Amino acid sequence: MRKIYLDNGSTSFPKAPGVGDAIKRYIEESGANINRGGYQAAYDVADTVLETRSMLMDLFGMGRERKKLSEKNVVFVPSVTYGLNFILKGALRSGDRLVISSMEHNAVARPADDLSKAGVEVSTCPCDGEGRLDPGAFEKMLDRGPKLAVINLASNVSGTLQDAAAISGICRARGIPLVLDASQAAGAVDIDFDELELAGLCVPGHKGLLGPQGIGAIMITDELADMMDPIVTGGTGSISDSLEMPDFLPDKFEPGTLNIPGIIGLNQALKFIRTETPSRILAHELRLAGRFIDGVRDIPGVKVIGPAGTAGRVGVVSLDFEAMDNADAAYRLESSCGIMTRCGLHCAPLAHRTLGTYPRGTVRFTFGYFNTEEETDHAIECIKEITSK
Repeated sequence: MRKIYLDNGSTSFPKAPGVGDAIKRYIEESGANINRGGYQAAYDVADTVLETRSMLMDLFGMGRERKKLSEKNVVFVPSVTYGLNFILKGALRSGDRLVISSMEHNAVARPADDLSKAGVEVSTCPCDGEGRLDPGAFEKMLDRGPKLAVINLASNVSGTLQDAAAISGICRARGIPLVLDASQAAGAVDIDFDELELAGLCVPGHKGLLGPQGIGAIMITDELADMMDPIVTGGTGSISDSLEMPDFLPDKFEPGTLNIPGIIGLNQALKFIRTETPSRILAHELRLAGRFIDGVRDIPGVKVIGPAGTAGRVGVVSLDFEAMDNADAAYRLESSCGIMTRCGLHCAPLAHRTLGTYPRGTVRFTFGYFNTEEETDHAIECIKEITSK
C-alpha cells in the first residue's frame, strides 16, 4: 500500500534535499565541537554555526533596520518549547502580568499555567470560532500594562493565521514587548522581525524550515534578553573562570554542548528555503489545502474546522468526523488508504475549546511543500470512502 504523509504540522517529511547528507558528512568527517577546541576543524564548525545564525536573520528580517541586532541575538534551543520556557520563565516573576491568546499551544499554555501558580497574572485574550484574535479585544487586554505578550502566529489545529501587523502595532503603541510563536508559520509565512518590531521570535527547525528534529532558535532583542534570567546554566566555553553564567548573548542562554548535527542539517535546509522562498512554499501548500477543503466540504458528516477557505491560514486543515470517532477515522485512513494524519487535541486544548472541538478533538491534515495534487485528491477520495460505510 502506498503511504501519503500529511502530518507536516508535527514534523516535515521529507526533509529538504541534502539535509541527511550534510549531517552524515559532519558526523563521519568532522565531529568537532565549538568553543571547546583550538584546531581548524572546530573553527570550521564554528563558522557554519555562525552562518546558520546569519541565514536565520536574513530569512526573518532581523537586523536590516535595527542595526544593533546581530548573530548574537539568535539563540539555538532544542525546540520552540524549550525556547518559550526560557523566555517566559526567564522574564516573568511574581506580580508580573502576561497576555496570551486562547489559541496557544501547550508550549505556551503550560509554562503560563506554571507561572500563574507562582504569582504571575496570566490574561488570555479570546479568539473567535475560527481562531482569529480580535485586535480590539487584544488592545483592551493591554490596558493594565502587561510585562510581555506572547501570541501563536499560526494555529497548529486550524491553520488560522493571526494578523501580526495589527497585533504588533497595538503592542508597539503601548510599549509592550511582543513574542511570536512561529512554529506553524516559519518557512512558509514571510515574517519581518524588524518591521514588526518584535521582541522575540521562536522558530523550530524541523517543521516548515524542513530541517531535523531537536533544533530550533529564539531570536531576541537585547532588551528582552536583559529581562531574562537563564533557567539552565552550565559550561559555555567562555569565561570559564567564573561560576556565573556569561551575561552576553548567545552564551547566556546556550549552556552545554549545542546540537551541532541539528544545526548542520538546519543550515542545509535554510539554503533550500532561501532558494525556493517562503512565498512560493506557502502558495503551494495553500493550493493543496484549498483543493482539499473544496473536496471535503460537502461530504456528509465531515466538518472543516477553522477558516472555510485559504485566506488567513496556513496549510493546516482539521476535520471533525461527526458520525464516527475521530480516532477511528484516522485509523481507517491509515490502515485502508495509507494516509498519515494526526488526531486528538494536538497539545492545544485551549485552541480546541476556542474552536468548539474539545474534548473530541479533530483529525488534522497538514500539507507540505513536497505533497502533490494527486496525493490531495487521493486523501479526498479516501475520506469519501470511509464515511460512506
